[in-house]
Amino acid sequence: MFRPTTMTANREINELIDQVSRLRDSAKEYTERYRTEIENAHAKNQVSAVNLAHYLGIRNHDLRALQESLHGLGVSTLVGTESHALAGLESVSKVLHGLKGTAYRNRKVLISADKGHKQIRKNTNRLLGKKLKGSVTRIMVTLASEAASDQDLVHDLVTTGMSVARINCAHDGPGVWERMIANVAKARARTGRNCKIAMDLAGPKLRTGAIQPGPCVVRLRPRRDVLGRIVHCPRVALGPQERATTSDGDWTFLPVAEDWNRQLREGDTVSFQDTRDKRCTLTVESIDDDVAWANCDKSAYILSGTQLELERADAEPAIRHGTVGDLPATEQAIILARGDTLILTRDQNPGAPAEQDASGRTVAPAFLPCTLPEVFGEVAVGEPVSFDDGRIDGVIKSVDEDRIAVAISYARGGAARLRSDKGVNFPRSRLGLSGLTQKDKEDLKFVVQHADIVNLSFVNRREDVRDLLWELDRLGADKLGVIVKIETMSGFHNLPLILLEALKHRPVGVMIARGDLAVEAGWKNLAKIQEEIMWMCEAAHIPIVWATQVLENLAKQGTPSRAEIADVVMAQRTECVMLNKGPHILETVRLLDLIIQSMEDHWGHDAPTWPALELTEDWANISYTSPGCGIAKLDLKSTKDKRKKGKKAR
Repeated sequence: MFRPTTMTANREINELIDQVSRLRDSAKEYTERYRTEIENAHAKNQVSAVNLAHYLGIRNHDLRALQESLHGLGVSTLVGTESHALAGLESVSKVLHGLKGTAYRNRKVLISADKGHKQIRKNTNRLLGKKLKGSVTRIMVTLASEAASDQDLVHDLVTTGMSVARINCAHDGPGVWERMIANVAKARARTGRNCKIAMDLAGPKLRTGAIQPGPCVVRLRPRRDVLGRIVHCPRVALGPQERATTSDGDWTFLPVAEDWNRQLREGDTVSFQDTRDKRCTLTVESIDDDVAWANCDKSAYILSGTQLELERADAEPAIRHGTVGDLPATEQAIILARGDTLILTRDQNPGAPAEQDASGRTVAPAFLPCTLPEVFGEVAVGEPVSFDDGRIDGVIKSVDEDRIAVAISYARGGAARLRSDKGVNFPRSRLGLSGLTQKDKEDLKFVVQHADIVNLSFVNRREDVRDLLWELDRLGADKLGVIVKIETMSGFHNLPLILLEALKHRPVGVMIARGDLAVEAGWKNLAKIQEEIMWMCEAAHIPIVWATQVLENLAKQGTPSRAEIADVVMAQRTECVMLNKGPHILETVRLLDLIIQSMEDHWGHDAPTWPALELTEDWANISYTSPGCGIAKLDLKSTKDKRKKGKKAR
């Protein structure tokens, strides 16, 4: 056995032993601080609640100097002991005494390393189902509306690796949800593979309200190559009004009178003047039943009521001229740039862009309704506002009971479009919004009958979890899996108490919803905050779902970015990864599964260090201090630092 041979080395080790002993005392102190919460935890979660308290007691201190000293001696730095916090301290104490050459009597611990790891695996299996062969990390996939009608898509998702199907209650409705769930059940039966159903409650999401519709116009635009040559002409379907259907990116429907449309033939030319008085033509390529398919080789803007002229010489004169019927109104957007003003209104009258006079001077600012009028009494002048996941930022310059005036300070690209149903964040405002809305309570009645897991959105405080658990108990669904979504700084700040509240239930998990969380915390802080959430959940033996924009480019565009691949490697440390919907979702699930499997035998990372876990409401500076988690004034500086000071004094 190695024994230090100098008094200096012995003194250093004695100081380290003393510091570890103080951390042990702090860990035990926190079990008393949270005694009530521990006793109220589910019987099978009480050891997890105790370990979380131990972890919080240890993380109440800045351990970086201690960790550096331990690392220098080749001793565990405590990172990786989150699931068995007190046992980690015991192991370090034993090794330090061994280095010193003194006997050490092992203290009994409630949660060993093996028990901590087993507890996480057990909780994960209970919440998310047993792992699929060849993969430890589960894959959750958000189902698009088409999953209600496309059984093959759902079957392929399950076959490819989806182990949890997510349904967002903010979209569609019970009829569509039922068909989605039925298709998942069929896929399970056909494949023999397990796939849980998780349903997201919408929660108190602040969004922009409706905007007045724009003009009834469609735009035709050919695609050109770098030399300006046309490589694709826009396709147009001409047909009776009753055949009207939604256009997509490849073709546009123009409703016309049935008798006029019936006379069209292949090769016909139809001319018209668009909204710019530009002469344009459509060339009929084929006839399919009562729909004529044509193309247009020039850009054109067509309004309802646009006059069409069939240029074929033998066309009947009486019906040579036709008219475009009723087109759908365009979705209007409000264009905002730095220096503009946007008014958020309490009433829900549709918003409108700014009004300008003939000289271009703004005479009335743009305005938009806000979907949660409760915020009008809880925000203040000078607080920041963010729209559409940070694409537009501003600062509140005035507020009253009916209006919030926002001075725009940033718009992506210089000028950005803000549409209806986009997220609104007040990252520095203390909003007392409940995590369970009336709509959520109605949706919950469906969820408890059809789902395995309910995802609670925008959890800001322990009371949000308490309200959900009370509703589940009232509905007789106390065994339903619960995942709390952390997507605000309030949620992060209150995370210790949120987790302790959640441990009253079994099974339970946490989703790191990084979209809104990044907007609230600021992009520069997201990495350290998500790391802290993972560590804290590990200490509570609670499985984590890594969510938002995972392989987003691949799912939507068919090609992943390098940064996305690195993000997946980070996600592999969690128990579940969530993918959003997209046209390339099958390829995305397949690649994600391959990356996860390939990393499970090779994963490793440099051990990070732990500054003091400060959960503070001073979000502008993000220095992390929670009530009841104040920084203890323990002297945990390394002997090396003290020796340097002593030399300077001499």
